[in-house]
Amino acid sequence: MLSYFASLNPAALLRACPGGIAQGLIWGIMALGVYMTYRMLGLADLTVDGSLATGGAVCIMLVMAGWNPQLALLISFIAGVIAGLVTGFLHTKLGIPDILAGILTQISLYSINLNIMGKANQAVNVNKVSFLFSSNAKNLPRTIALACVVCGVLVVLLYMYLGTEHGSALRATGINGAMARAQGINTNSMKVIGLALSNGLVALAGGVLSQYQGFADINMGRGAIVIGLAAVIIGEVLGEAFLGKYLNFMMRLIFVVLGGVIYYVVYVFVLWLKFPADDMKLLTAVVVAIFLAIPYLQNASKNSFSRIAKENAKLEKEGK
Repeated sequence: MLSYFASLNPAALLRACPGGIAQGLIWGIMALGVYMTYRMLGLADLTVDGSLATGGAVCIMLVMAGWNPQLALLISFIAGVIAGLVTGFLHTKLGIPDILAGILTQISLYSINLNIMGKANQAVNVNKVSFLFSSNAKNLPRTIALACVVCGVLVVLLYMYLGTEHGSALRATGINGAMARAQGINTNSMKVIGLALSNGLVALAGGVLSQYQGFADINMGRGAIVIGLAAVIIGEVLGEAFLGKYLNFMMRLIFVVLGGVIYYVVYVFVLWLKFPADDMKLLTAVVVAIFLAIPYLQNASKNSFSRIAKENAKLEKEGK
């Protein structure tokens, strides 16, 4: 045991943290997309596992073709929007359940991504192309600062949009679809728009991630929905713990991004503890399960009969 702790190098952990923060911010962009479907629309959209890779594939291939990297990110966003529109069409126009519609699009995107890249992965010579997002240790401070700016801009834009009449209609669709329809809202259109925006953000995150890594891989989106959900749940639980009733919608979006950062910092910490890399997916599932259970257990404890019985007994004792 002593030899194990002696083998841990705190300096190595400090060196790895900036990379974890950078990746967490990038996945925070993706978490904002997941938040739109999972929390706001109440849809289990599995398209994101494919659209993340689509964003990365489109971005890398355009850069290799000589496109400006920033313009390539915009095209990645548009590619994700198209993927979301396909899922929305399958769900609303063909009556396919949301989870199955997402799976169908995800499976289709696997082949589409292979056709986009021509093979399972494509890499860019980072010495010949100037990316704003880079995993190079010298450029990490700039990457973190820029990722913070991008996340901040997206949070503000989402907050402003969702505060408009159109955005309020989208939120109403997720809260109570029947009531929204009674108010004259086309809920199917709202679902399609929500899925399109969500996957656009996910694909944008994929494009940024591919620039950060310097390559795109066909499997880079595998398990993305779990990481996105982990970021959303962690952010919500911590936001409610720290702010409670003062947790407004703007802060909720910010905490979703912070959830991605916290997830990846924990990821780096666990790797530093020499936890087997092959078991990291298991760790992610356990973390998500724990944070999903926390709100339920808190509510259960507040509403439990045993708590009520104890309070009644206390009141009776005081009455005597």
